[in-house]
Amino acid sequence: MFRFSGRVLRAAAVAVAVICAYSAGVVTGGDAERAAPAGRSLLDEAAAKIGQEAARPVDRGELDRAAIDAMLKRLGDKWARYYSAREYDDFRGRLTGRYSGVGLWLGAADDAEATDRRVRVASVQPGSAAARAGVRVGDVITGVGGDRADGWDVTKVATALRGTPDSDVRLTVDRDRREHRFTLVRTAVTSADVSVVPLDDHMRLIRVGAFTQGVGRQVRGALAETPDRRRGGVLLDLRGNPGGLLREAVETASAFLPGGLVVTYERQGRPAERMNVTDPGDTGTPLVVLVDAGTASAAEVVAGSLSDRDRAVIVGSRTYGKGSVQEPIRLADGSAIELTVGRYRTPSGRNLDGVGIDPDVAVSADRPPRAAEQRAQAVLRGLLATLPEAGSGGAMNRDRG
Repeated sequence: MFRFSGRVLRAAAVAVAVICAYSAGVVTGGDAERAAPAGRSLLDEAAAKIGQEAARPVDRGELDRAAIDAMLKRLGDKWARYYSAREYDDFRGRLTGRYSGVGLWLGAADDAEATDRRVRVASVQPGSAAARAGVRVGDVITGVGGDRADGWDVTKVATALRGTPDSDVRLTVDRDRREHRFTLVRTAVTSADVSVVPLDDHMRLIRVGAFTQGVGRQVRGALAETPDRRRGGVLLDLRGNPGGLLREAVETASAFLPGGLVVTYERQGRPAERMNVTDPGDTGTPLVVLVDAGTASAAEVVAGSLSDRDRAVIVGSRTYGKGSVQEPIRLADGSAIELTVGRYRTPSGRNLDGVGIDPDVAVSADRPPRAAEQRAQAVLRGLLATLPEAGSGGAMNRDRG
């Protein structure tokens, strides 16, 4: 675990500023070099000198932010980021289901042609302002509130979208190289990351939008609500699910497993941790899991464990491939740094980072979402037909050829 003192964090950006000034600028002949006072670090002294001597002084808070950003960049960790106190409160609120916004989960756009950082819509909360307006998974954010979002990261876009309930915010997105504009009204968003939709032939679709606090319990509840419909099987929809809390992913997978391993968590300098089923779940209901390129991180933990344990058939397109685990570390002023602290492996030992999960039954990502659902229902009917007593009990097994 990395821990930085306040002084080191404030000062690292100064080192960057000094290097830039001497390598790319004009240096006067005067020598203002002095020994650092006792008890002060060289970087603290440099920060003070910038404040005292620079022709265009930079606010100390900006130096602090630049220092942290520079250190995180030096790690080579593409998931590392810094949250101000306000940003971190927003981040925690989203994971605990308490926040105000427009109902979007955001992620980094995987676009090799993009020359700048781009942020995409990873998930749209059903019933939210964004859902009602027609924002879609995969839309790339190009503007918020009248400002261009070129170069903005996920945190900056998320912060701009949040605000006072009942206030509006303009959103511009790129979809298939065409610009779409929306005016969204912010609302106090309640957690609704699990929804259940009844389908034909007693099937049910359980949609999990993100693994926020309490999602595992909600999935178990959805399975127990209408036991008479279990004979039709379940579609677990993880499309566009960007992940979230690892413990909620483990709890969700546990809802469908009899026991045993869900995921192995490997953290630097520590023995690998085996995360097992928390409480035996439903092993008799035929299960199909829907995935796509937006299925990432904790959502891949669920899909990977259910696949490796021969508990489900995976339908859709290849998942994102994020096999790392991040952890926020709170700093003294309420801000936080988030770092990659470990990696996970599926029960069979697979590392999904940069690889993802290939579905058992592939449906082209270019097809409409409904096509994948129809294919998943067909697969579910096939599973039911192979059972001695359709949906009446017994663990589901399948050959993996």
